[in-house]
Amino acid sequence: MESYLLDWANLLLRWAHVVTAIAWIGSSFYFVFLDSSLTPPQDEDLRRQGVSGELWAVHGGGFYHPVKFAVAPPKLPGHLHWFFWESYSTWLTGFGLFSVSYLWHAGAYLVDKSLMDWSPAMAIVAALAFLVVFWLAYDAMCRAFGQRRHGDAIVGGLVLLLVCAASWLACHWFAGRAAFLLVGAMMATAMSANVLFWIIPGQKKVVAAIRAGQQPDAIHGVRGKQRSVHNTYFTLPVLFSMISNHYSFTWSHPRNWLVLILMMVAGAAIRQFFVLRHGWKLGRNRHPLPYALAGVAVLLAAIAWLRPQANGAVAAAGPAGYEQVQAVLARRCHQCHGAQLQMKNVRLDSAAAVRQHAAQIHQQAVVTRLMPMNNATGMTEAERATVAQWFRSGAPTP
Repeated sequence: MESYLLDWANLLLRWAHVVTAIAWIGSSFYFVFLDSSLTPPQDEDLRRQGVSGELWAVHGGGFYHPVKFAVAPPKLPGHLHWFFWESYSTWLTGFGLFSVSYLWHAGAYLVDKSLMDWSPAMAIVAALAFLVVFWLAYDAMCRAFGQRRHGDAIVGGLVLLLVCAASWLACHWFAGRAAFLLVGAMMATAMSANVLFWIIPGQKKVVAAIRAGQQPDAIHGVRGKQRSVHNTYFTLPVLFSMISNHYSFTWSHPRNWLVLILMMVAGAAIRQFFVLRHGWKLGRNRHPLPYALAGVAVLLAAIAWLRPQANGAVAAAGPAGYEQVQAVLARRCHQCHGAQLQMKNVRLDSAAAVRQHAAQIHQQAVVTRLMPMNNATGMTEAERATVAQWFRSGAPTP
């Protein structure tokens, strides 16, 4: 029953997380596009009001005319929309999903004893520390260098080094799939913390100053914009880490930390292309195609590097019947899918069950190599070859 309820919690949290993430990322991408596409207002009245940029757009059968004030409008409207619940809801649902999927059974999902033989409790503490320490280090870098000359470049370089170090450490401490997700979670935590501690408080100070009849300090807008730009470059790397758990050839690689870094660099470079292309259309910067080409080149290099090698054990495997496969399942799989426990409601200790799940057994044990989880039971290459040969022979069962 516990496994069944956890599956429902996982499903509902994942659903809510995807919905809220779409709302947050969609609004974030839109405002980055909007800032990059604004042009000086043509109307003299708009200029007198302090409008620094405008955009005419058509969508859904109507015309839209958003404008941006340099610091603040002459008068605040009665209703002012705030963009923050999208961020907070995404983080809360994501942390809930991480807790249900990884922390609840940390011994199986976080711990890889071939890397770190520590207790589930210690693994949980270390995983949570990643979220906190990364935010504190990143925030300290922004505070120390963000407002200096060439501050954006300095912070960008330092954050890249920090992410690389965290990726290496995570992949040497935690099971590969958990490590990839954890690096994404720490970056997503920093994104949401930027909204919570900098962007929204700065906007509230600006609004309070306007309502008090005072001139708002422009530094709040500068800082908020800086953190918002950081968030947009984090987005594609975070999204990759979140979907990577479905692709074991990435996180199961012996140098999985380097795979993770390459994929995140490619994502950030491609995001740079989309950020700058709007400015290029208006003649503000060079064509950003080199960034896209660099990102694609990194992806192609990763594809070539990770290509599968010939598996001699599988090729040399002899005929395998149900008895041989059931012996493998008994040694490696019955602990979680036997009479005492049926994880994911899957039981593999009978011929009927093996027949029902034959394709899933082959997919999980041979193709994706997701099972056994983190290979905790030590399935050998010869045993995987036995499963592969059995499946190719038609998956015979009594």
